[in-house]
Order: sequence, then structure tokens, then C-alpha cells
Amino acid sequence: MQKVKKVLIIDDEEKLRALLTRIISLEGFEVIQAPDGKSGLKKLIQADIDVVLCDVKLPDGSGVEFSKIIKDKYPAIEIILLTAYGNIPDGVQAIKNGAFDYITKGDDNNRIIPLLYKASEKAALNKRVQQLEKQLDNKHSFDKIIGSSASVLQAIELAKKVAQTDTTILLTGETGTGKEVFAQTIHQESKRSKQNFVAINCSAFSKDLLESEMFGHKAGAFTGAAKDHKGLFEEANNGTIFLDELGEMALDLQAKLLRVIESGEFLKVGDTSPTKVNVRIIAATNKNLKQEIEAGHFREDLFYRISVFQIPLPALRERVPDIALLALHFLVLFARKSNKKITTISPGCLRALQEYSWNGNIRELKNVIERAVILSNGDELSVDDLPADIQMRSELTKDQQLSAFSLQSAEKLHIQKVLNHTQGNKAEAARLMEIGIATLYRKIEEYKIR
Repeated sequence: MQKVKKVLIIDDEEKLRALLTRIISLEGFEVIQAPDGKSGLKKLIQADIDVVLCDVKLPDGSGVEFSKIIKDKYPAIEIILLTAYGNIPDGVQAIKNGAFDYITKGDDNNRIIPLLYKASEKAALNKRVQQLEKQLDNKHSFDKIIGSSASVLQAIELAKKVAQTDTTILLTGETGTGKEVFAQTIHQESKRSKQNFVAINCSAFSKDLLESEMFGHKAGAFTGAAKDHKGLFEEANNGTIFLDELGEMALDLQAKLLRVIESGEFLKVGDTSPTKVNVRIIAATNKNLKQEIEAGHFREDLFYRISVFQIPLPALRERVPDIALLALHFLVLFARKSNKKITTISPGCLRALQEYSWNGNIRELKNVIERAVILSNGDELSVDDLPADIQMRSELTKDQQLSAFSLQSAEKLHIQKVLNHTQGNKAEAARLMEIGIATLYRKIEEYKIR
């Protein structure tokens, strides 16, 4: 249920307060009144106010100066100043003090309601930014995982249930969907949280080097092994090890991993005596391991041991409502790092982000926002700050919407969806659509699909 926006009217004219209260209440806002600055401050303490409508001339001071006091104490609140007489210097100073806008009573009555909507939206965004800034300073926790879509909430709920156990976990999903974030959070919320969390990407090493990294080696085990080397399983003893891209692990190394899961011990490279460890294993893959088993690339017995508890993580294109939350999160992060005062994302920019396919998922979105923050010269990210391909995709979407009933548009949109599904694999897309690969390339060229 959406929260009702609260408006505080500060004005010593009782009749005007009553009139404004009636008008604003009809728009669904909750209205609170105060006759002067002192009582207005008390109301701000008592209620979670979104927007303040404040007279410039108050019995106990200047509304222009009062707006600065409010913004200093409650930076998320937006302020609209009212005056009986337009005064440009006062208006300029009001904006400098953080006021959202400055309007003249009587002359600008028709602007009050539209301004209130805009100011309340900005206030909601301000509060969200404040929450995100607090989250940046917190340790890993389930509250830090951003998203309100059903698929993400389900994944969080599963992770919460399994965190307190020692059960082996398999996180599945496309590249960039946040598998390591989930793994770190599960570790942090587990009884092993005070011990080491060690992560390794199984696709980043050759087979022999990966074995040495995971299990360690004895001095003289191979050329260049001048001394004993402790592996990551030993480093993670009594803690958690995260094996990312597990589907890339060689078959013979999979057998050694299976032994660790079953017996809690392994042999270092060049050693004859087993080393025992007590480690919680969280694995992740962007591959379909059942298909890999059928193809002979993954051990079936390891799959059943590693996938005792599976948590699927959704692709970003399947959780479009979360794009705005994630984009804001990264905006706060990179604006802070670059010392830029960028606090908002324009509606056009946000629409372009939501229309993009995000084959790289959250990681790609993070990179795009970091680049946009670097390029931005104002206090708001705009479409012009985004990469050209995202801007062009947004324009393409507009064209599709204009010709939604065209057969060509439907075909074009279908091809794009299938390519998104196959992550750009044209051969697989052609197979799924039951057309020749040459036909697919011709249509990609014809429709200028990117």
C-alpha cells in the first residue's frame, strides 16, 4: 500500500491555511497546519513530512531563512515558499537555501497542486537516497539486497532459511545477477560469519593452477613450487568458500571437490597425507548443469551433492521494477566516490534504462551508471549520459510502440526477444525460431536489430 504524502502548511493566515488544506486534501494528501515557524518545527518532529508550504513572512521570522533551517535538519523534505508579493532577490535566496520553488499567492494558485506532486516525488527520491547511503555503510545483510520484485523476494526468503544451516548451496542465474552478493550475505548471516569468506572464480584459472589455488601444494610438487602453499579451502577452514562459475571446472578436479564434500578432506598437490577442513560450500553457475551432465561435462554425483539447496536468481530484464532502485543505489555509490552532487535520474533516462535488455544484468547496469556519473555535468543523470546503444534501443522501443499493430514490428520484436533469451547467440536463436541462420542475419540487417 502506497504511503500517503504529508504536507505541512506554515502560514499565520488561518483562512488561507483552511483554504489550502481543503484544496490539497482533495488531491489525497494528508495536511498538517502550523501558524508560525516555532510550531512548524514541532510538527516536523512529530510527523514524517514530505513537503512544506511556507509563507515568506512569518510572525517569528523569515520563511526564506526558515527554509535553510528545515533543509539542514531534514534534507529529504522539499519546501515551497509562498509570498503575497513577488520578490526576485528573495526567490533567488530561497532556491539557494534549498527551497524546491517560490510562488506568489493568488497569481500562482494553479501551480500549487502540480508543484506539490513534483515536490513529493522529489522528497520520496531524497528519502530513498538517504536509505541507500545508510546501506552503503552497513555490512552485508539481507536488507542490503536491493529489489522488491517477487522473484528477488523469493530468493531472499530461501537464502534466509538456509543461511543458519551448513547445507551446501547452489546459486544459479545468468552472469551478473548478484550471485556473489548473495553468497557473501548468506555467509554474513550464518553462524560462520566471524570466520573467513573466500571466493574463487573457477573459470579464471587453468586446471592445474585452479587445483593448486583450491587445495594448495607442497614444496617441490612442480617446477616453481619453492615452498608449501596453503590453498583456499584451508584459508576458509571453519568459514565459507564460494566457488563461482562451477560449471567451468575440469572433470578430474570435480572428483576431488566431491571428496571434500563427502569426507571433509583433500590432498594437496604433491602431498600424500590428507588435510581435513570444516568448510561451508556455496557454488554458483550460469550454466544449465543438467545439460552439462548430458553432454558429459559435469559429474552427476557432484551435481546432486552441490545442489542440495538451489537458489535461482532472476535476470534483470525479468525484474524491471527493480531497475530504478538499483540505478539509484549505484548513483549514490558513484556520486559519493567521485564527489559529485548528483541526486536524481531524469524520467527519460530511467525509461531508457528500463527498456534496455541488460544481457550483463546488474553488473552491466552498475558499469553504465558509473560511466554516466563520470560524464554527467549536472545534478541529474540524463539520457545523454548513457551509452549510445542504450539511447538507440530506447528510440527503437518508441518506434515499436508507434507501429505496434504492424506485422513487421511484431516480427522484429519477437526476434529481439529470442536474441535476448539466447544472450546474443544467433545460431541458437535461429534454431529456436526454426529458421535458417542466413535468414536470421538478413532480418537482423533489415530491421537494424542491435
